[in-house]
Amino acid sequence: MPRIGVLALQGDFEAHARALREAGAEAVPVRLPAHLDGVAGLVIPGGESSTLLRLAARDGMFGALSTFAWTMPVFGTCAGCILLARRVLRPEQASLGVLDATVERNAYGRQIDSAILETPTALPGGPLEAVYIRAPRIVAIGPAVEVLAERDGDPVLVRQGRLLAATFHPELSADRRAHRLFIDIATGADSRAGRAA
Repeated sequence: MPRIGVLALQGDFEAHARALREAGAEAVPVRLPAHLDGVAGLVIPGGESSTLLRLAARDGMFGALSTFAWTMPVFGTCAGCILLARRVLRPEQASLGVLDATVERNAYGRQIDSAILETPTALPGGPLEAVYIRAPRIVAIGPAVEVLAERDGDPVLVRQGRLLAATFHPELSADRRAHRLFIDIATGADSRAGRAA
């Protein structure tokens, strides 16, 4: 059973851990740089991206995350997607800068504008249930980024080699396809999990 880390600083990391277990992986909480040792990949959950940045600034965690993200598989959801992006808007903020995308924070409105939608996807199995909570919008992507699902023409699930990013919360749905794809990427079961940048 592959060991997949879940960044457990803020956000619903327990829901991601449950989703990973249901998808066939061992979920390992990551709170310190040493916790990244021996994991095949890392999930960065939703939450509040500026708070995640502040928490990651302690104990050398941001540097460890950056090193990991440039060399290993990472799946960022919602705030995690923001942290992966090369450029962040509204407002501009620091990020890991590994995903060739520009992301606009809170682009779909406030908490009251949250929604659960059926989203067309390139993943096998029909539409994907997507839970949006103060979701970011991917407003631009580079040529190496593959769009796996869209909402009103905007990418909401993208892949760049060993990186996967979603603007929604797949951990809050019963659909485990996104987590299974990431496990395949992290374990090398998916042949396209090469360099991301």
